[in-house]
Amino acid sequence: MWNLTVCGIDFYHLMNWLIIYSFFGWVWETCYVSVKSGKFVNRGFINGPLCTIYGFGAVSVYMILRPFSDNLLYLYLGGVVVATALEYVTAVLMESIFHTSWWDYSDNKFNFQGRICLGASLGWGAFTVILFKVLHPLVESIVILYPVYVGEIGICVIGVGYVVDFAFSAAAAFRIHEKLPVIEAAMEQAKGEMLVKMHEKIASVGFAKEATLESVKERLGDVEVLKEMEQKRAAITAEISAELQKRKEAMAAKVGHNMQRFVKAYPNLNRGYKLHSLKNLRNKKEK
Repeated sequence: MWNLTVCGIDFYHLMNWLIIYSFFGWVWETCYVSVKSGKFVNRGFINGPLCTIYGFGAVSVYMILRPFSDNLLYLYLGGVVVATALEYVTAVLMESIFHTSWWDYSDNKFNFQGRICLGASLGWGAFTVILFKVLHPLVESIVILYPVYVGEIGICVIGVGYVVDFAFSAAAAFRIHEKLPVIEAAMEQAKGEMLVKMHEKIASVGFAKEATLESVKERLGDVEVLKEMEQKRAAITAEISAELQKRKEAMAAKVGHNMQRFVKAYPNLNRGYKLHSLKNLRNKKEK
């Protein structure tokens, strides 16, 4: 089994590369999102520190573009095309299987169906060049650090752990499209109540309790008052978003640990899928 080759690369090295790249991808995603949100966020699909989308993506791109490894231009353009195609196919498959979107580029310029966008594609091209010139030599040097038998045992142990972890995570993911609408409906109701309170707080800025029409007009003409109102609006909006996310995670926790983890890691988990569904529904009605 270990000597089985794919595109001239033996199975042993492919599996080692897949695991290492999956770990690197998990570190990158988790660090990026954790720093951005100011709290630890596990961005992997499974509980363990592996993000297999990155692993499969990196190994696939390497195997497909290896003939062009000496040409930076071809590597970059090939990375843009191949990685973007893989991202699109993965998005469609995950939406079809789990009825949810795991990423959404709808707010980005030059996006296609929210599944891919120009900015990300250009980034994949740069990543491909880095993959060939920096990352892969590093990964190969890591693999030769330990004996082959250690690598084989490691692959088996990690593989079994991954399958078990994936089974529990997938079971939770299959339930997302059933549970998430209920959670979102509760959050919409809570959001409405919070917005009423927010408007009351903003309206009170710079005004006396017994304000007259003339005093209100005068205060609304004051640039400083308007600036204060905008600052307060922004602060309260952020506060509401944080509170809603906290409540959303608490409701998800009642369903299960993995459900809570998904909601925490992917705040807009269902947004892209709903947009695509509405668009498809409109197209059907137009026909």
